[in-house]
Amino acid sequence: MNRTSPSSILLALACLLVVPGAAVAAGHEYVGVEKCGSCHKKELYGDQVAKWRDGPHAKAWRSLTSDKAREYAKAKGIKGSPQQAPECLECHVTAHDVDPALLKYDLEASDGVQCESCHGAGADYRKREIMSDREQAKAHGLVLPDAAVCTGCHNDRSPAWDPARYTLTNGKKTGFDFEQAAARIEHPTPADNKGKIIQLEDEEKAKGKKRSVR
Repeated sequence: MNRTSPSSILLALACLLVVPGAAVAAGHEYVGVEKCGSCHKKELYGDQVAKWRDGPHAKAWRSLTSDKAREYAKAKGIKGSPQQAPECLECHVTAHDVDPALLKYDLEASDGVQCESCHGAGADYRKREIMSDREQAKAHGLVLPDAAVCTGCHNDRSPAWDPARYTLTNGKKTGFDFEQAAARIEHPTPADNKGKIIQLEDEEKAKGKKRSVR
């Protein structure tokens, strides 16, 4: 089992020699994507886990097996597999090198950059009663990612950095643009369900109970 580190939004193609991502809330425990998925695999919530699995972050650790990753690692003087290098793992897996006491459950390196790399360690805010109140969730460690979170890893210290990756509305090129990057991995709660999750879940449960007694 690999115990894992903070990251950000949009996968760099290979190992990132950077400061770990900013979505770190002191004292909160990490639970891992499977625990997040107890709610966020449901269509009612928007099935964020499925969107994550189809996106680049879930593949972050696996990307370190690529020829390009090995080229980057060699150029930086990293010996051995990039999948074992701390310089790479700090941005390609969740919770790398954190205090083991903050890992409520074992996290798998193969899951790459999980939810908590961007949204903060979730043990204290993951209950639906807390998550249904944005301010209460933030008080319990929820991070709403912004450019500062993303650029903890997506910055010019990365060997995969492309200073002209994004084109701004004024035609200028930049290596990272938060609005465009976030749009590529968008995973919202359905608009019709916002603010009504608990009510809708309770209604679904009530319907299920009625069907079971017929």
